[in-house]
Amino acid sequence: MYGIEFKSTAIKDLKAISNRDVKRILEKIMLLETGLIADVKKLTNFTPEYRLRVGNYRVLFEIEDNKIIIYRIRHRKHAYQ
Repeated sequence: MYGIEFKSTAIKDLKAISNRDVKRILEKIMLLETGLIADVKKLTNFTPEYRLRVGNYRVLFEIEDNKIIIYRIRHRKHAYQ
């Protein structure tokens, strides 16, 4: 089991996304509480270390102890810049 923490940049990112997409993104993030079972990939040479794919959006996060820290939620065109 993981706890989930949102950084202020991730909350700001969510406010700029349509409500329909925000709902889908938050549903996928809540699935992460039980484990990394969704479309999660460990990134190489990039910080934060993990990404969750939700349609055209990428949730960039790290894992510290039993906590998932979400740093950014960006459109795929802008996620890795």
